[in-house]
Amino acid sequence: MANYPADLRFTKDHEWARREGDNVRIGITSFAVDQLGDVTLVDLPATGTQLTAAKHFGDIESVKAVSELFAPLGGEVLESNAALADHPELVNESPYDKGWMLLIRPKSPTELDKLFDAAAYEAFLGTLDH
Repeated sequence: MANYPADLRFTKDHEWARREGDNVRIGITSFAVDQLGDVTLVDLPATGTQLTAAKHFGDIESVKAVSELFAPLGGEVLESNAALADHPELVNESPYDKGWMLLIRPKSPTELDKLFDAAAYEAFLGTLDH
């Protein structure tokens, strides 16, 4: 099993969320990256878009598939990672750092506490057929 950063929270859809002050940064996990293969396109919402927890917010394309992205929690998009437009491979190279996708202002910061911590996410992954 891979090690997942302890400061993140995770979803069953393989997105991660990191609290940064009053805001939350969002991306996809290294597990998702491994499943996708080489990322070729990331389609993200514009600043000001309202996200709903567990609802579709964008798409990610790879050499293997097109997959939907789901919001780990609800809130307003403050910033999309503009670097991904020209360099989608950043998601593969650095999913928890340079490959982040959105910075949001959460509607309810306590939603973050409902997501998996790193140990629970790894346990969840152990239940999946790879």
